[in-house]
Amino acid sequence: MSWSSQQQGEGGSSNVFSMFEQSQIQEYKEAFTIIDQNRDGIISKDDLRDVLATMGQLNVKNEELEAMIKEASGPINFTVFLTMFGEKLKGADPEDVIVSAFKVLDPEATGFIKKEFIEELLTTQCDRFTAEEMSNLWAAFPPDVAGNVDYKQICYVITHGEEKEDE
Repeated sequence: MSWSSQQQGEGGSSNVFSMFEQSQIQEYKEAFTIIDQNRDGIISKDDLRDVLATMGQLNVKNEELEAMIKEASGPINFTVFLTMFGEKLKGADPEDVIVSAFKVLDPEATGFIKKEFIEELLTTQCDRFTAEEMSNLWAAFPPDVAGNVDYKQICYVITHGEEKEDE
């Protein structure tokens, strides 16, 4: 998983909030809160390890976690987190933006996320999905036999309104 290769200098992030709508900032705040497992306001290596473990990624190497943390110029508080996403998403089209959000939950870049994890997030965070909404989601995007959901297909439908033809 990679954040962004370019970082702003000290104080360069004060305008980051103007890059996003209030609803987007709230969604990023919720994502930050999920990742900040110990709730200290800073995303640490341990926070990343813990959140990845909840997604079934149990053998993430220390070097990988350190590389993720080092992509920020300093401690990753919410403003730094938002700045990193803002830099990453500059010039991105809506499908790329949505795929990038899912990729945060897919550190091994498999293109899939476990059904149980998506269901837990959608029913316990943000605008919580009802049982009927979850049922509709799985009817439209059924997981494979291993319980994996193809999030790129979901992103395509969200942005294009119909299923992509098999290539």
